[in-house]
Amino acid sequence: MAQKPETGAGSRQLLIIDDEENMCDMLARILKRAGYCVDTALDGRSGLAMIARKNYDFVLCDLKMPHMDGMAFLKAAREKLAATTVIMMSAYGTIDTAVTALKEGAYDYISKPFKIDEVVLTLKKAEERENLKRENRFLKARIRNIEGDFCFGRMVAKSRAMREVFKLAEKVSKYGTTVLITGESGTGKELVARGIHSDGNRAKGAFVPVNCGGIPETLLESEFFGHTKGAFTNALRDKPGLFEEAHGGTLFLDEIGELPLSLQVKLLRVLQESEVRPIGGSQTRKVDVRVVAATSKNLEEEVRRGNFREDLFFRINVLSIQLPPLRERLEDIPLLCRHFIARYKEKLNKDIQGIAPAAVSMLMKHPWPGNVRELENVIERAVVLAEKKVVLPENLPAELGAKAGNRRMDDIFGGFSLKAARRMMEERLIRRALEATGGNRTRAARLLEISHPSLLQKIKLYAIDL
Repeated sequence: MAQKPETGAGSRQLLIIDDEENMCDMLARILKRAGYCVDTALDGRSGLAMIARKNYDFVLCDLKMPHMDGMAFLKAAREKLAATTVIMMSAYGTIDTAVTALKEGAYDYISKPFKIDEVVLTLKKAEERENLKRENRFLKARIRNIEGDFCFGRMVAKSRAMREVFKLAEKVSKYGTTVLITGESGTGKELVARGIHSDGNRAKGAFVPVNCGGIPETLLESEFFGHTKGAFTNALRDKPGLFEEAHGGTLFLDEIGELPLSLQVKLLRVLQESEVRPIGGSQTRKVDVRVVAATSKNLEEEVRRGNFREDLFFRINVLSIQLPPLRERLEDIPLLCRHFIARYKEKLNKDIQGIAPAAVSMLMKHPWPGNVRELENVIERAVVLAEKKVVLPENLPAELGAKAGNRRMDDIFGGFSLKAARRMMEERLIRRALEATGGNRTRAARLLEISHPSLLQKIKLYAIDL
């Protein structure tokens, strides 16, 4: 009697690779009855040819085979099997062999001889794992879309403008294209550059950042291209330049608009020829470097003024990413606040759970000339000063409109009555708690360590408007 196909398995593509034809035929018959679409191959080379023509959900592969064994197949097919579950089979299995197979990307390992039920069960477990992974990815994407939070590298945002930046940066990271990142100071140009590097195929190489405006002009050429021993006074040994340090990785040229014209022409040649000549050297050296440049200047305007070479501008402006200032994406401020609070509460070892709505409202009204860097500094300061579990308006700088909360006691109470002082302090603490919780009386009562009915009574007594 034929076995009824498993629900949902009918469309699952499976490849069996085994040099024993009888084993291939037996497994193929049984697994077809289990609902899989099965193909077979008699060695690793044939298996490679088949996965090149067709995408498989699962591969059952024998370890010992002529021409190309299972381990060699795993190594050769690693990229093509990125979305495929591979299960190895062998009559010569050892723990070391199994561990090696798992390191090479196999999901599981079955020792021969095995029961057919064991193969079906292993495939079923693998399928359940894949279903869970797909469901997890789907739920994460759905939550991210609901919350509207997106990230790229170490950056987070929810505004439409920054989502477009992240999408563009993610696309370009897969290629070696030269990128020019523009935007005001503090918008996160280096973070975008680092994200492009870490998300691309050069992630294992070095990321070498250099501020073009922070190196004395007399040292620029040596820093960029290196020098040989004796090339000039105090050149006591050969020194590789930044391009050689970044070989196989990414060189980030921050504030490239600050480069003097004399170096711009030499940089252009390096970008065109992919080779450098150290100062004092007689031969050029090949370099494999991806260049990501950034500037807060308007380079087109600098070209018109004669401060920046037009040919260099065209060479680095293959793909441009413009970062908007924080004042044009205010909806990112609450998310950035949570992000920075989470960072600094760990760094400073403080139990800060969030930020009061009134504090966020103050932050939303600030023009942020220093952009995200300024906001980060403000939040770090606030976490240091916070005495409660939330950042309050009084923890923010005075220039944001915060009122100091450290007036002398006699200035506050204006007399000697303990009864009056208690009423004033009680009213003030209740107002602060309500402010910190955005008017949530239940949470405010917990902060004040009193009952909810008691809080309602005091709100009425002190005529506190919510």
